[in-house]
Amino acid sequence: MAKSKVYFTDMSVKFDRSLLKKLRELLVRSDLKDIDFKDKYVAVKLHFGEHGNMAALRPNYARVLCDYIKELGGRPFLTDCNTLYVGSRKNGLDHLQTADLNGFNPLSTGVYNIIADGVKGLDEALVPVEGGEYVKEAKIGRALMDADIVISLTHFKGHEMAGFGGALKNIGMGGGSRAGKMEMHCAGKPQVQENLCIGCRFCQRICAHSAPTLGENKKMHIDHDKCVGCGRCVAVCPKDAITATNYYGTEIMNCKIAEYAKAVLDGRPHYHIALAVDITPNCDCHADNMLPIVPNVGFFASADPVAIDVACADMVNKQPIMPGSMLEACKDHEEHDYFRKIGPETDWRSCVAHAEKIGLGTQEYELIVMK
Repeated sequence: MAKSKVYFTDMSVKFDRSLLKKLRELLVRSDLKDIDFKDKYVAVKLHFGEHGNMAALRPNYARVLCDYIKELGGRPFLTDCNTLYVGSRKNGLDHLQTADLNGFNPLSTGVYNIIADGVKGLDEALVPVEGGEYVKEAKIGRALMDADIVISLTHFKGHEMAGFGGALKNIGMGGGSRAGKMEMHCAGKPQVQENLCIGCRFCQRICAHSAPTLGENKKMHIDHDKCVGCGRCVAVCPKDAITATNYYGTEIMNCKIAEYAKAVLDGRPHYHIALAVDITPNCDCHADNMLPIVPNVGFFASADPVAIDVACADMVNKQPIMPGSMLEACKDHEEHDYFRKIGPETDWRSCVAHAEKIGLGTQEYELIVMK
């Protein structure tokens, strides 16, 4: 396979050339314009950021991308799916409110926000994964699958389980419904925390297999002989009393992320923008953020989600370590990869290697630098 093109520009600017102008120039120079956007619905998949996190992407960047897509004739919208964990984005209403609080609204971005898997995280499309080794049918947020074109706008940063959060994770894990996220994270079937359960029976109503039952103590119980592990009860519980069990190791989770990304991208045009700025050691899903591990690197663009992830990682690993950061505290570790240094139990390469294996792209890339 030939090397994929990855376009790059650093963060250096002059008084008459802002970072937003540099991002637009990168988009114009890239091969994004080769996609036929005319009258097409364009899902711009991004992470709105947990409320309280100050490292997530600013809406200004989304505005530049969406304005350019409009110029090319497209009809963009910003989208993400609800989270599996308890937080400010676990349902569609809280998620939209969080996006608004973080500055993502039509006034700032020029487009609307759509939560891809709906109010309760149940609005999903079942998408076959061609060549999938771990996932045969992915559970993807329906609005994401309704789009004609998918563009990922990724904040490239570390991640405590996946190694880093790049384009593949943004699309794969981020594109999964709440049940889909459970499938990527866990091998077990859900269980009820009785101290939180109020016996509302919502889980019983949503289950197609009659697994949840109300016990004599007025608490729900899940019959694992009947449960198929779909995770819909986890999504619908109003008190977050139902939790996943038996979490996968990082390698299997990363492979599932790659297969979910394939389910989202297969059969339609897609493109990927990654901003390696505020590169924190952990995900934007936290309600806070730590000091970045390296200085800001720059902006990347590519038609290949595998190549752009590898290019971002390579560039980050060439940067000096930020004093006082979590990475500096790990300086005695012999590991040369920064993400493995701060998370020795993680291995981001398992995700890109599996994505390459199933035909999502190549790890070989040509870096085209724009001054």
